Amino acid sequence: MVKRLFLIPLIITLMALTVALVACPSPTGEVPEEILIGDTVSYTGPYAVFGGVASWGTEAAFEDINEQGGIYVEEYGTRIPVRWIVRDCESDPLKVAPLTEDLILSENVDFIGGHFEVPTLRQGTAMMADEYQIPAVFGVGTYEAWLGMRDAAATPWNYSWAFGFSIGTPAQAGDFRADDPGYLMMPTWFGALDAFAADTNKKAAVFAFDDPDGRGWYLGFTGAVAEQGYECYRAEDQFGIYPPGTTDFTSLIQEWKNAGCEILWGNCPAPDIGTVLKQCQSQGFEPKVVFATRGAMFYQEIVSWGGDLPNGVGMEVYWTPDMQNAVGIGGETPQSLVARWYEASGNEPVPQGIGWDYAVAQTMFDAIERAGTLDADAVCQALNETDLITMWGRVVFEQDTQFQRVPCQFGQWQKTDNPWVWESPTVFSYNDFMPATAGLIFPKPWD
Repeated sequence: MVKRLFLIPLIITLMALTVALVACPSPTGEVPEEILIGDTVSYTGPYAVFGGVASWGTEAAFEDINEQGGIYVEEYGTRIPVRWIVRDCESDPLKVAPLTEDLILSENVDFIGGHFEVPTLRQGTAMMADEYQIPAVFGVGTYEAWLGMRDAAATPWNYSWAFGFSIGTPAQAGDFRADDPGYLMMPTWFGALDAFAADTNKKAAVFAFDDPDGRGWYLGFTGAVAEQGYECYRAEDQFGIYPPGTTDFTSLIQEWKNAGCEILWGNCPAPDIGTVLKQCQSQGFEPKVVFATRGAMFYQEIVSWGGDLPNGVGMEVYWTPDMQNAVGIGGETPQSLVARWYEASGNEPVPQGIGWDYAVAQTMFDAIERAGTLDADAVCQALNETDLITMWGRVVFEQDTQFQRVPCQFGQWQKTDNPWVWESPTVFSYNDFMPATAGLIFPKPWD
């Protein structure tokens, strides 16, 4: 009888241990030495600032996660270091797919992506992600251009999740960004333009590079601006859309000048914007307002225009060190990230892309950890369920498009007393978490 009483607690203990082991299974399989994430980067070519400069933010995110030992993967019961393997695509869309395939086949990468490129440099990424069924997370440009490319693809891009901004397409009903003009480029730009529209004749000259990003933006902009009471010169003829390799814009400029246009808007690479502005000046065409997207976003590009041409040029702002309600890995903040940039770069001007790229990588790490495994389908499901505060604020992907909309502000290049001369503070914003920090310049100085 005594023996039986002694055995009862022993049996209960053994049963409890069995239940615990079932509830918390031991890690199975050999633990990978590293999690490999591969991507193509424009270290050279016309988009080198998007790739080679801004991807410093991606590298910073990898450093931060690895300082914690890597990503915790429940399947293995441990943290696993992460390594970013890249290939220089030289800003060439035709090189992206083969280079990405090489990363998959020769490097055996587990995932794809990590930073921001223009839409045409992401088509090949998305194609390879689907071909090999590998989750990819990356930045692109406009929602409209990306969705147009995605919808035209031979097969759906089910393995790609993209960060970007919307020109004018509102978020879906129920989305926290629905009916919020701070997540739309056009309302934001019109908000800035309305501050001095009464002092213009509302006649706009529009130009755009002939690629999916440029065409998507041109068509979206000219339609939206007409609804606001502005007149876009020969928009019905798509006047101002120019082919790659164009270096002489004088015929366009003369028509804009003869038509009396006082507003100049464009979407193209930075060297082309600089060429347009120089030729406007030489032709005596000096519009009161100049807004330029894509190629006017980075100091490293606009400084090449020379002289005072950048002064007063408006552009989009998506991230600044003043951003609130944003946090990185291990408590990193926009301010501390910028402090690291200054130290690493030797006090070069801050490229806003470092914040975007950090958040793209951060989102990928989070999805892998929530999935608890390196299984592609599980990570895809985790990406679909993402609701995360990042270095770029809140990240939630639309369910049917797998697109993450980012906030948009309006900035303007202005002279400063700093050694680098030019900075682009936010001068108009609907977002209280990214407030304006400087006043608008009007009209644009041409002297």
